[in-house]
Amino acid sequence: MELQKLSLDPSPKQPAASATPVVSTAKSMPEPMTNESFFTPAKIAALVVVLLLGLGSGYLLKNKVGAVGRGDGPIIARNVPEAGLKEGDIIGEQSAKEFKDSTTGVLQKGGLDGEGSHQLLRPGGISQTVYLTSSIIDLDEFVGHQVTVWGETFKSQRVGWLMDVGRVKVEKLNAPNPQ
Repeated sequence: MELQKLSLDPSPKQPAASATPVVSTAKSMPEPMTNESFFTPAKIAALVVVLLLGLGSGYLLKNKVGAVGRGDGPIIARNVPEAGLKEGDIIGEQSAKEFKDSTTGVLQKGGLDGEGSHQLLRPGGISQTVYLTSSIIDLDEFVGHQVTVWGETFKSQRVGWLMDVGRVKVEKLNAPNPQ
């Protein structure tokens, strides 16, 4: 290809040379594929380490989160002795200091209009009934027994007293309902 001088004068002094367009006929080829796999031994090892760390942290969180601020963690009613309940047994949080509210009565199954899963019948009639729920104790184990419960009172919409129970002490087995 030859370089030519161009003049910007309006009157050309030299005849313009005919320019022929240059077309490249060479095709660009993509880079050839390499036989390297995405999963190299280093990447596989890193993936295994991340997976094990994730499983380990999940296990620790599952087993330790419930224990925050609660001593050894929640004690669920599965800790009821296999031989059955005895008078004086305490299930749940062992320290009564954790809870500011407590009361004694005969435990029965059933709440009222969706509030509470159980009720604690006390002397004085229905106006003295405490409706109970528990996130750490299976209250079904204590139905029909006179118990003292410790927990935290919650605001309710339909009942006079709603308590989340964290500790139960068996006072008397197979107790009659109070009048």
